[in-house]
Amino acid sequence: MSKETNKEVHAVFPGSFDPITNGHLDVLSRASKIFPQITLAVLHNSKKVGKNLFTLEERLEILSKASEHLPNVTVQSFSGLLVDYMRLTGATVILRGLRAVSDYEYELQIAHLNRQMYPKAETVFIMAATRWSYVSSSMVRELASYGADIAKMVPPAAAAALYLKFAAEYAEKN
Repeated sequence: MSKETNKEVHAVFPGSFDPITNGHLDVLSRASKIFPQITLAVLHNSKKVGKNLFTLEERLEILSKASEHLPNVTVQSFSGLLVDYMRLTGATVILRGLRAVSDYEYELQIAHLNRQMYPKAETVFIMAATRWSYVSSSMVRELASYGADIAKMVPPAAAAALYLKFAAEYAEKN
């Protein structure tokens, strides 16, 4: 890919990011060296309202703080199909992080579906660093709910938000 072509590439890193983990941030940081423009796209799923730990607004704020050191990264929300959002924004690359082979099998199916619906979409997989391969948002949420130290698993903005979210439960335990 020539540099002129690369300047036009807009990648989208979609997810719920409830919360963002250091694995997500690792993939994002490495991708920011490859793609000139990346949007962290937070899915607003009306069917899951109330099922996420953080509200959409809280997640957008956490993501903005966690990615502020990456000048080519923006944070937005979208609802509906990812491919519709990509058409609307002109994005052509879907960025996905993988932790293990089991992630790949699921992500491959989604990549094929997205490509069928939007032929311009190319999915790029980046493996999370080995030290983050065990970290998932759901595990971090559960650990935080028990008062465990999760500071090494998530960016500082996410850790602070998690501690605030569970502050009442922490107080009850002490």
